[in-house]
Amino acid sequence: MLDTPVLSSLGTLPTLAEIHQAAELVYGFMPPTPQYRWPQIDQCAGAEVWIKHENHNPVGAFKIRGGIVYMDWLRREHPEVTTVISATRGNHGQSIAFAAAKAGLRAVIVVPHGNSVEKNRAMCCLGAELIEFGADFQAAVEHVKYLAAENGWHRVPSYDIHLVAGVATWALELFTSAPPLEVLYVPIGMGTGIAGAIAVRDALGLATEIVGVTSTLAPASALSFAAGHVVEYPSTTRIADGVACRTPDPAALAVFLKGVSRIVEVTDEDIAEAMRLYFSHTHNVAEGAGAAGLAALLKDRSTGNTIGGSRLGTVLCGGNVDSDVFAAVLRGDSSGA
Repeated sequence: MLDTPVLSSLGTLPTLAEIHQAAELVYGFMPPTPQYRWPQIDQCAGAEVWIKHENHNPVGAFKIRGGIVYMDWLRREHPEVTTVISATRGNHGQSIAFAAAKAGLRAVIVVPHGNSVEKNRAMCCLGAELIEFGADFQAAVEHVKYLAAENGWHRVPSYDIHLVAGVATWALELFTSAPPLEVLYVPIGMGTGIAGAIAVRDALGLATEIVGVTSTLAPASALSFAAGHVVEYPSTTRIADGVACRTPDPAALAVFLKGVSRIVEVTDEDIAEAMRLYFSHTHNVAEGAGAAGLAALLKDRSTGNTIGGSRLGTVLCGGNVDSDVFAAVLRGDSSGA
């Protein structure tokens, strides 16, 4: 049971005071995660690079922060709820399972067929009841809507302002602990991570350019950004399930249309190389989406596409990769992943 007042006045994006309030909730369950410079990464980039290690938390991914804040809000505002349900490729589901268990709620999580074996196992160990449905994340989302309506369960969305307020705390830690960053690279899945970074950057009045990152094989966010409206496109990335979005959330898109300067698309091979660099140069394990930011940063450096980028940042937003996939990547076989 948390005693911090619920976030109640949230607008399009949380304010700085609301993000600090969210941080109080989060720190009841985990400490701040570190941000480090690694000399070999600096050398690869030819710049000063600050990496936010969201792989160093109880579920190995930044999503846990949003789940904690959302469940606190839900418990206070809707005490009648006993069961929550949500769709995921893994990290959001772990966040919901973790936070629901702490709040004394039942969690039902829907994943697409062929989802990460180890993420599935982690969600079950956190107390979730797992359902496999559909060929991709969007199919799982539609099934969640059906089950929620059929059973009267509370549906936790993939993007919500309370989730953003919680997730924003990673960016608050980075922006207030590292020197001023010129460019920050943030992977885009359903949008809470990058919306949180935008909220903190704007609330602190910083000039940092925020660059979104996605996969060439999951281009819906990039296509939507270019078009200025939601564009559906199938995802076929083999390695970056955390950015495997077929249909961007309209509210999230509205936020990053205003706050993101551009979106960089990286290949599965770019991502696999960034995963290898994280392991060889820092001995950290990164899942595909978790390494996408570094992949984009290095791609920009190799093409000279940065804007005054002598001090850069990115977030290693998740380290939950299946062992066989990671082994294949380390062997240099991203197709095997």
